[in-house]
Amino acid sequence: MNIKKKLIYSIISSQDINKKDHEEVIIKLCKQESNNIHVVHRALIQQLINNKNNNANTKTRSEVRGGGKKPWKQKGTGRARAGSNRSPLWRGGGVIFGPRTKIQKKKINKKEKQLALRILIENKFKNTIVAENFIDPLSKPSTKLIVNTLKKYKLKTDKKNNILIIVSEKSYNLYLSTRNLNNVELLNAKHLNIISLLKANQIIINKDALNIINKIYNE
Repeated sequence: MNIKKKLIYSIISSQDINKKDHEEVIIKLCKQESNNIHVVHRALIQQLINNKNNNANTKTRSEVRGGGKKPWKQKGTGRARAGSNRSPLWRGGGVIFGPRTKIQKKKINKKEKQLALRILIENKFKNTIVAENFIDPLSKPSTKLIVNTLKKYKLKTDKKNNILIIVSEKSYNLYLSTRNLNNVELLNAKHLNIISLLKANQIIINKDALNIINKIYNE
């Protein structure tokens, strides 16, 4: 059974941060709120597994180049018999039980993932700021401008504080401006994910992005 939970955000004006409008966002959540943490855990495990790159790969004796000729005859030499110089016992031979490239994928239901995102949006409500217009379109990249804008909204810019910026449209100049800031992550509202929301200590959302979140993740 679903219940509707209202989150009322204060929209901060870019000209005057003391001037605040209010916008209501309705979030649907399961009735058993205390048991919902396992949904977030499942979504987190799914994202971590799907992000894995298992590229380590060793060659077996059949894949190593060469080794077609028998090194010496079977009998009469006094040495141990050998059929190939690419045997795992030989230097330059294949590897026994080495790592192999494997593709790991974990599935989660779409509604389950959306529920996990809604739970995190609700949990981060107190640490979320909604800006009417976070930043004007940039003519050129400027990291300094981003830092000053974050300070204007009273966000901590020290390295221990992770900031998540959610915008309706991620421009290239805005991406370049935030790229050098290790504790700042830029995200499109359509591409919210569990890891980014969990890592964030503070979140700033553009007003247009908030409308997209309300529309997409409440289906």
